[in-house]
Amino acid sequence: MDLSSPREHGPISIRLIRQRDARTVQNELLTNRSWLRPWEATSPDGPVSFDMRAGIRRLLQQYRDGAGIPFVMEYDGVIAGQLNVWGIARGSLATATIGYWVSERFAGRGITPTAVALATDVCFAEARLHRMEICIRPENRASLRVVEKLGFRYEGLRRRYIHIDGDWRDHYCFALVREDVPGGVLARWVEGRAPQDAATIPPADRLHA
Repeated sequence: MDLSSPREHGPISIRLIRQRDARTVQNELLTNRSWLRPWEATSPDGPVSFDMRAGIRRLLQQYRDGAGIPFVMEYDGVIAGQLNVWGIARGSLATATIGYWVSERFAGRGITPTAVALATDVCFAEARLHRMEICIRPENRASLRVVEKLGFRYEGLRRRYIHIDGDWRDHYCFALVREDVPGGVLARWVEGRAPQDAATIPPADRLHA
């Protein structure tokens, strides 16, 4: 799998994160603290040090180990956020999870759904994964719109699943398998073929989340 060149659609692209991105990414995270805090993973053991260079080194090591693919999202060549493919499992599972954040100043430009589509296509066509998952807090309306647009299928409620903003939070789970999108996620969305009701959440799960 050669990820040396960006994957792009119009002004939006994803590429592997680089060590020299550390200062730019850290500045975006610090500038967007209030915007990102409600959705940001935290540690149940207490605060952890904020060292972006070390964080990028860990992400790139996970990439070399085959455990993840760390992307930055760009708009017209400017870093707009991050998208991480993590928890890659091979063998009989061939699955991974997508997580992401985008800066507030870039919100509303279609960056996240485009980046998620590009990354999922990379994982299916190049990394040869079979299933891609996205887990979203019930309160995160913007992220729910991403899976609705792309036609990710709702698969259930996960109770107190990830430690976010200081506590264990419920998440809705959405997924696609390779057979769902033989022509690619991006092409299906751009051509208006993504199912509009795949991400529909049953009333019972809405009630209990």
